[in-house]
Amino acid sequence: MDKEKARESKRVAARGNIEKRRRRGTGWAIVAALVFSIGLGMIGWRGLHTPSYHYVLSEELRLTFTNADEVIQQIRTGLQRHDQRIRIRFTTGTDHMADISALVQELMEFAYAETEDPSQGDYLRYQTGGYELEYGYEESDGVYTYELVITPDYYTTPEQEETVDEAVREIIQSMRFGRHTDDAEKVRQIYQFVYDTVEYDMVHRNNRKYHLKTTAYAALVRKRAVCQGYSVLTYRLLREAGVNARVITGTLKDGEGTEHHAWNLVEIDGAWYNLDVTWNKMLESDAYYLKTDRSMEDHVRDEAFATETFMAQYPMAAQDYE
Repeated sequence: MDKEKARESKRVAARGNIEKRRRRGTGWAIVAALVFSIGLGMIGWRGLHTPSYHYVLSEELRLTFTNADEVIQQIRTGLQRHDQRIRIRFTTGTDHMADISALVQELMEFAYAETEDPSQGDYLRYQTGGYELEYGYEESDGVYTYELVITPDYYTTPEQEETVDEAVREIIQSMRFGRHTDDAEKVRQIYQFVYDTVEYDMVHRNNRKYHLKTTAYAALVRKRAVCQGYSVLTYRLLREAGVNARVITGTLKDGEGTEHHAWNLVEIDGAWYNLDVTWNKMLESDAYYLKTDRSMEDHVRDEAFATETFMAQYPMAAQDYE
């Protein structure tokens, strides 16, 4: 019996716009079913919400499989539980080592997609800082058995996320939103809460190793965060209140040049508005409250948030909200 082994590893960053690198494949697609072995025993994950749509992987991938929805949901669940390693096993009849990296990047991107659960989507995306990927196969008699190991880089602990969950529930309950409370009023109250509660973290602003500053936990519990922490907390509270929102990233032009920045998009009455709690707090102003893109020309979106597809999915208002 002939046997062959091969392994590779790499690190993939996942801050803001996750770059998706794909290789164009030729020939026919290999269809496989994947089986998961995800570490158990982690505490406090927040429930499983299955998206109401079907995931379709890129046609550029030569390696695909029949149970993509299940695979992506399992990865998402592992991320929510803070599993230290997410293991994927599958078999094919061909060597596809060159396709694995692009496949996993696409799976991870879908795992971070928006769902009905406020603790998933952008909340989950911006509480992690990428992942390490190890993958390889054993070949025996023409059958390739692959194992992929995804090791996420979490910015918070499960205990910290439990603290956020409890605090968010208490905050939303204290606001006493009723069935007649419109989205504009929900946005106003949540904006004011974040504005009044969170201070900008000047101490850790330039500390690239202190990732907690970018989290909702830092903003809500320690009451100090940078723009990403402000935006993620705002997103989480809005989503918990039933208001559609996103976190987007880009650059901010100020008197000293440009810097990387994060802020929110918020939907009211079918139109989307920019909301930058961080910059309003820094300026002690409401100049960036529910504005159109035209009114925020000093904010330049990253490419991923300026595509025709994204703009069609999140159509911006024609006028500032009044």
